[in-house]
Amino acid sequence: MRVAVHVNGRPYERDIEPRMLLVHFLRDELGLTGTHIGCDTSNCGACTVLLDGKAVKSCTLLAVQADGADILTVEGLSQDGRLHPVQEGFWEEHGLQCGFCTPGMMMLAVELLQREPDPSEEAIRHYLEGNLCRCTGYQHIVHAIRYAAQKLRETRESS
Repeated sequence: MRVAVHVNGRPYERDIEPRMLLVHFLRDELGLTGTHIGCDTSNCGACTVLLDGKAVKSCTLLAVQADGADILTVEGLSQDGRLHPVQEGFWEEHGLQCGFCTPGMMMLAVELLQREPDPSEEAIRHYLEGNLCRCTGYQHIVHAIRYAAQKLRETRESS
């Protein structure tokens, strides 16, 4: 089947097997390996990307289901060599250890901050429930998202 998508602002078109998962399309067809494969069962969230602005676990969608969609992966967060505030937050607040869950956590954080610019710690923890981290205990991830929220608010206020 033919699939046409925009990923990180660039158009792509490929002939693929109808049963190919979106995560494999991103990694194997497009070479965007920042989207991780953690469990293939939708439990861990390491494969989270934004599909038309909504966080989805790309191991649960067929690539053909994304035909015509706009997809944002972790590789598309930085612009003009500058880190996205979420990426900066993970850097500054040590929101990662092994880094395996990090891309999925970042993508979920981007969606959260688009919906709720000033989330409470409780709201962040609730939002992260579908993404698993085996290393950090989540505290630094929560701090990273709070950092990003503040940075985004400051950017909006100065504009």
